[in-house]
Amino acid sequence: MSEQSASFLSIIAWKQRLVFWFGAIFVGLLIVAMTLLSEWAAETYRSLSQQFFWFNFVVAPLGLSLTVWLTYRFFPGSERSGIPQVKSALEITGDLSQRAGLLSLRIAVGKMLLPIMGLLSGASVGFGGPATHVGASFMASLGKAVKFPPHYMEKGLILAGSAAGFAAMFSAPLAGIIFAIEEMGRALEEKVSSLVLTAIVFSGVTAYALLNSYIFFADNFFVMPWDRSWLAVPLCGIVGGFMGGLFSKIIISGDKLLKRTGLSFVTIAFVCGGLIAILGFYSHGDSFGTGYQQAKSILVNRNDMDPYFPLYKMLATCATYFSGIPGGIFVPSIATGAGIGANLADWIPLAPASVMILLTITAYFSGMLQSPLTSFVIVMEMTYSNEILIPLMASAFFATGTSKLINPLPLYRALSDNYKRDENKKVEPKDED
Repeated sequence: MSEQSASFLSIIAWKQRLVFWFGAIFVGLLIVAMTLLSEWAAETYRSLSQQFFWFNFVVAPLGLSLTVWLTYRFFPGSERSGIPQVKSALEITGDLSQRAGLLSLRIAVGKMLLPIMGLLSGASVGFGGPATHVGASFMASLGKAVKFPPHYMEKGLILAGSAAGFAAMFSAPLAGIIFAIEEMGRALEEKVSSLVLTAIVFSGVTAYALLNSYIFFADNFFVMPWDRSWLAVPLCGIVGGFMGGLFSKIIISGDKLLKRTGLSFVTIAFVCGGLIAILGFYSHGDSFGTGYQQAKSILVNRNDMDPYFPLYKMLATCATYFSGIPGGIFVPSIATGAGIGANLADWIPLAPASVMILLTITAYFSGMLQSPLTSFVIVMEMTYSNEILIPLMASAFFATGTSKLINPLPLYRALSDNYKRDENKKVEPKDED
């Protein structure tokens, strides 16, 4: 009997498969809950901030201070995006117990609840990073409890969980696969690849069944005429890539600068909350929340957008990141890219506005991450824009090339390196006299 046949007939192997499949479905359920709660929290805060003038300037600083205190007091390891923690965990080999401070059920709970508190405090919070962190934490904990084989425990379950969370968050299973390969794993072993694929399928189907929507944004029809419209590709690619690279540069440099100041997490969060309140006041509340509704509105009716919206949103996302609260940057960055694209469509109308907006979303995303494949696939799946696949691809690669002139090191690679250095400093023994 071959090894594959023995594995297929093994009762132990089937128990592991069933546990894993139910785990992937549960990840999908968690992400659905996070998605629904996030929009409720963002809309609740925006509504209250518009009713009471003082609301922003009291709740944002105090709310973010409380959220970051809870983060570091009860849920250390759940701070900020979570993707640097997942990448760091993937690089740990040998003694896998060292991952406890990076991936755990405690961290997953914090990652689900605290971003909602951030949204109720006016922060510009996305759930792409948290969904990735929650998926990886839950699947790694599940594997440990059920005692999965070593080759699954080392990388497979973390990759599968992170990709499943990402795919469920954006209703983009293909993007989840590309994300696992390009951003998280950079390479997949044969034994691991099937694990990742099945996790994405189960979690993605669960999210689709409950949300009754496969497409993240409205189902628009996008057309790219074969004429001067193609000049929009390098324009949107370079401008979007530059702005995405600039955002990454601010995040990386600001992260290092804040650590040198020696200020407490609560103090930094309070100041960042004040900045978020000011930006929310001038943007009439548009800089608050995930940015999903704003991005959708820009695609449908760009004429209602404040030309300064992308600047407000980018700065609010930076302030949210620097505050240290758990939260991602994916969805807010989609909104920022959409705003930049709408401005380009007004100023230099080379192609249909909806097309220029999608090209710039892709470019901003790609410039921020320097992951061109993930960028154009996720935009294509979210918007069902297969008709402009080649322009999206070209825009993503223009953007990545532009971004590398500003940041030689990709955003999450740099943040992961910084995170590991900080962790190493915590465990370094003090010199004895």
